[in-house]
Amino acid sequence: MSGRIHAFLAGEGRDGSGRLLADVLAFDDVRIEGVHDFIQWCFPLRAASRAVPGAPVLSGEEAEAIRADPRAQAGLAAARDRMRRFYAETDFWLTPYDHNHLRITRILTALRDLLGDGSAEAFHAFVTTRNAASGGPINPGSLRFWDQALGRLP
Repeated sequence: MSGRIHAFLAGEGRDGSGRLLADVLAFDDVRIEGVHDFIQWCFPLRAASRAVPGAPVLSGEEAEAIRADPRAQAGLAAARDRMRRFYAETDFWLTPYDHNHLRITRILTALRDLLGDGSAEAFHAFVTTRNAASGGPINPGSLRFWDQALGRLP
């Protein structure tokens, strides 16, 4: 394994709180909503988290290793699917402002970087369809960040 994030996504390593990816994937919706230090491990970025000091930062070398490892790719896809289920089964994030909007920006950015445009576009289509079906409550700024994460806006 080339790094801690890679090992975590491949199902072999533990996050900063000692959890395996399987542990995080087994979280119920209440725990996903209430725990704030797992999303940085499941959807790593090349920039430091402003919300969780000390969260891992993805290096270029580790990103390449994740892209090349079918186990890490499968782990990332499983995390994506778990978050999709969370956003399908809950509605409280469908408000003008919610911390989940930042999570979605992170998810889109990580998916685009590590799984490719198609995965990010599909997740974006899902969350924006949920927003539209709920009357469009999410603020325009969050929607703009999501488009930026896909490379649609500067």
